[in-house]
Amino acid sequence: MAVVPTDSLSPAESPTESPASSPSPRPAGNPDESPAENSAGVRAERRSGTSDAKTSKAPKDSRAPKGSKSPKAPAGADLPPVEELLALAVKAVGGVERPGQLAMARAVQRAVDSGDHLAVQAGTGTGKSLAYLIPSIRHAMTSEGAVVVSTATIALQRQLVDRDLPRLAEALAPLLPAEPTFAILKGRRNYLCRYKASAGWPDDEQDQLFDPGEVSLTGRMVQRIQDWANETETGDRDELVPGVNEQAWRQFSVSSRECLGAQRCPSGTECFAELARARAAESNVVVTNHALLAIDAMEDIPLLPEHDVVVVDEAHELVDRVTSVVTGELSENTVSLAVRRVGRLVEQGIADRLLQAGEDLKALLAVAPPGRLDELPQVLGLTLALIRDAASACVTALGPRGASDKDDPESAGLRKAAFTALDEVHDTAQRMLDAFGHAEEVDRAEVVWLDGATDRRPPTLRIAPLTVAGMLRDKLFGDRTVVLTSATLALGGAFDGLARQWGLSAADGDRSGWSGLDVGSPFDHPRSGILYVAKHLPQPGRDGLPEAYLEEITELIEAAGGRTLGLFSSMRAAKAATEALRDRLSVPLLCQGDDSTMQLVKRFAEDEPTCLFGTLSLWQGVDVPGPSLRLVIIDRIPFPRPDDPLSSARQRHVAAKGGNGFMSVAATHAALLLAQGAGRLLRSQHDKGVVAVLDPRLATARYAGFLRASLPPFWPTNDPAKVREALRRLSAS
Repeated sequence: MAVVPTDSLSPAESPTESPASSPSPRPAGNPDESPAENSAGVRAERRSGTSDAKTSKAPKDSRAPKGSKSPKAPAGADLPPVEELLALAVKAVGGVERPGQLAMARAVQRAVDSGDHLAVQAGTGTGKSLAYLIPSIRHAMTSEGAVVVSTATIALQRQLVDRDLPRLAEALAPLLPAEPTFAILKGRRNYLCRYKASAGWPDDEQDQLFDPGEVSLTGRMVQRIQDWANETETGDRDELVPGVNEQAWRQFSVSSRECLGAQRCPSGTECFAELARARAAESNVVVTNHALLAIDAMEDIPLLPEHDVVVVDEAHELVDRVTSVVTGELSENTVSLAVRRVGRLVEQGIADRLLQAGEDLKALLAVAPPGRLDELPQVLGLTLALIRDAASACVTALGPRGASDKDDPESAGLRKAAFTALDEVHDTAQRMLDAFGHAEEVDRAEVVWLDGATDRRPPTLRIAPLTVAGMLRDKLFGDRTVVLTSATLALGGAFDGLARQWGLSAADGDRSGWSGLDVGSPFDHPRSGILYVAKHLPQPGRDGLPEAYLEEITELIEAAGGRTLGLFSSMRAAKAATEALRDRLSVPLLCQGDDSTMQLVKRFAEDEPTCLFGTLSLWQGVDVPGPSLRLVIIDRIPFPRPDDPLSSARQRHVAAKGGNGFMSVAATHAALLLAQGAGRLLRSQHDKGVVAVLDPRLATARYAGFLRASLPPFWPTNDPAKVREALRRLSAS
């Protein structure tokens, strides 16, 4: 066995396994930076870098009040260069300048100046939020509009608005025309509706609940919301802690389509959503989420303030979030909701037509097998047509939209709610019929599938586009500069896979109009972490975790003294492993579902020997620096399920066009999740540990090289003895 240096987790040299080198910033189509210069900078950063100093949460009144937008500098004003602003900001927050951070800030500034799009992979610890916020603020101070920053998670939104932006605004103010302003803006559903909370809105939310206990739970949540409604200053759902379920919240919120509008609504002048939009309109930087960004780009009515630059953080989730926004669904619940809303406004016979069509759909879906629909059964096609036509008849019977009851908010609310529900039913039914308009599958643009019933939801038809690349290319990237960033974008070592999904790269490899840059990481991955692939284990099957896997997990956890995050491909596997190992292990073992995810992660972080097992939501966003996390176990390569209707349809579509469907869809999906999961290990400069992948295919399969190239450059090994010894040393240190 090779001798291990005392300050390193992995062997510095091995006669059989050579250490991987840590990546330096790698520009793509970027003549202004040489790899050699960046590499030297990153190496220097590894020797001296430290993490950002922590600061206290900024008060809410640090955000921009209405009318406080910072005065713009004249066009072409001589503002300090981005390097000077970044240096000042880093000093103000008590950090140190990182070469990767500086390279990213310069690249973002060039993209803003040139109008070209930019994709930046920035590893954990780079300080990427400062790297994109500095040039964003600089641009916003001289442009007519704001800069929009979009994130996938609430946690990052809170970090930006409560920590990063307040500190930056204060630090940069002396060098700018005024202190920069910022605001957070979400979709209307995320804000409490004062009119609905005052019982002015018609109560038609009688969704079916299958568990009587759920009714009582929802009732208690409703009471909490009512109490909170009298205290909240923002109406922001995320500030209601602990949270409430969707059933309760829906009784206090409206969608943008249901909203009466500020002019007509009796509570319009104090509407939380409108006040948030007003604050955003007066701000230099607006923080939002991917869903609202997508809706704003694709709808005719703008929801975000005028802007010409968008920064998409957590960009690896953009495609999934946009797909979710444009996915339609149809079930007995959606039809019955429309019937309830319109039933009191039109003749009974007209509403009964829609009711009967909904009953026909219910009967059909109750006996239909779940899965993708490659062809439209005749009886289902007829039922969808009946639903479409019945919904259209109800819309006609309602009369012109907004043409009556101008002075009667309650009646206006009833009509608006009815129109919204009917439009959803009509448009989704028509969309599903149109999806089968082409006889050849290769010519179809959307996929339809049936999700089976659950305890909370009846069988549901869904429809989604095979790709959102065209939508993003035309609607998001068409008339603004977009910067996309994440710790995991260069899958297989290249940006092209995700760039094609975004609509930036053509199938022939044309990359005009955008560039990619990997600024590396300040962490020394080969000396801080080991990538262990259990090549000796059998391939995973469909019958649960083999005994050999359970034995391997037990030995690894015991060697690590606990301190393990177990990432499983399914909740069933996570629970099975937990049940099998609790009696074998001498350390505490938590499983997702035992408590809220936030509480479980908190308990895991606070008690070093504790282990935590879970599934998808733990693969991303878990941030536990320090000795509580020394081992990340991944049970199998996280390919999408073979029967996943959307993924399988996308693979077939790519293959029909002459591409490699498996690599373009399934392998790309797995690479992204693997990289995110492996990224849980090193969260600070001093962290060390092991990522253990139990699936031997990561060492033996033909696609293994692509997947490994997507991971951080840990020191690789297939030797379980070396790994256990390294974990024991860490446990004893």
